[in-house]
Amino acid sequence: MTQQRVIGVEAHGTAPDAPTLREIKGSTTIVELLRRFPGGEAADLLARLSMACAHCGGAFHEPLTMAAKRHARDPRAMLEAFRALDHDGPSEKQIEAARRRLA
Repeated sequence: MTQQRVIGVEAHGTAPDAPTLREIKGSTTIVELLRRFPGGEAADLLARLSMACAHCGGAFHEPLTMAAKRHARDPRAMLEAFRALDHDGPSEKQIEAARRRLA
């Protein structure tokens, strides 16, 4: 896989030598999540949530909470599910909460 610079897009944490984020926040972008888990854990979680965010142009600049809102998901549940990746998670309960669509 090669890295490509996108002119006009400044996406923090996307350089190969970028420091790892300390905490996953609502402002963490999809690309930052994907880079944080190079083993594919974040991409797998997105797939389990039926969200194609990893393939979207918005992944470079769209925060996790905005992606949750765009997909009618609970931002808090999404945040908890992605934070759980740091601790051998998420659980099925967390995945189900993040997958549930808001009315």
